[in-house]
Amino acid sequence: IGDEILTGKRRDSHFPHLVETLGKRGMTLAAVDYIGDDRERLTSFLRASFARSDILFSFGGIGATPDDHTRQAAAAALGIPLERHPEAVASIEQQFGDAAYPNRVLMAEFPAGATIIPNPVNRVAAFSVGDHHFLPGFPQMAWPMLDWVFATRYPHLDVEKPVERALVVHDA
Repeated sequence: IGDEILTGKRRDSHFPHLVETLGKRGMTLAAVDYIGDDRERLTSFLRASFARSDILFSFGGIGATPDDHTRQAAAAALGIPLERHPEAVASIEQQFGDAAYPNRVLMAEFPAGATIIPNPVNRVAAFSVGDHHFLPGFPQMAWPMLDWVFATRYPHLDVEKPVERALVVHDA
């Protein structure tokens, strides 16, 4: 998620990493979507995705800058309010002390009932709602968090990796 991907200011490194991460577990992607920093478009996309019960990994747009709309769009798509998650607030306060207020603490506001995804880098949690997992745009944070989601939520999805074989028939 983010205009910086669509305008070419940043390259998406999450897509190849997710393909590799899934491949190690014998899985593949069904689809990939790139969405800019447009709250209405993002809300509409998430509403459709929640209705399908997809497993979704979203990268970016969960910070505290004015162009980050993912938390708000997820709540709007579900028709629920944002709430400050107590564990996420405590983690931000522990990391930043008084500097957590007034802005950093906003990153602890998630759709009501969301669960947190711990961030081993700067302690600013990401969140999950059902099988939708919202991760930061920074790979050094997002990728360990992605591994944590797979380890804690989907260990049963590791399947036997597909094997490809070729047969060459001469003079057929």
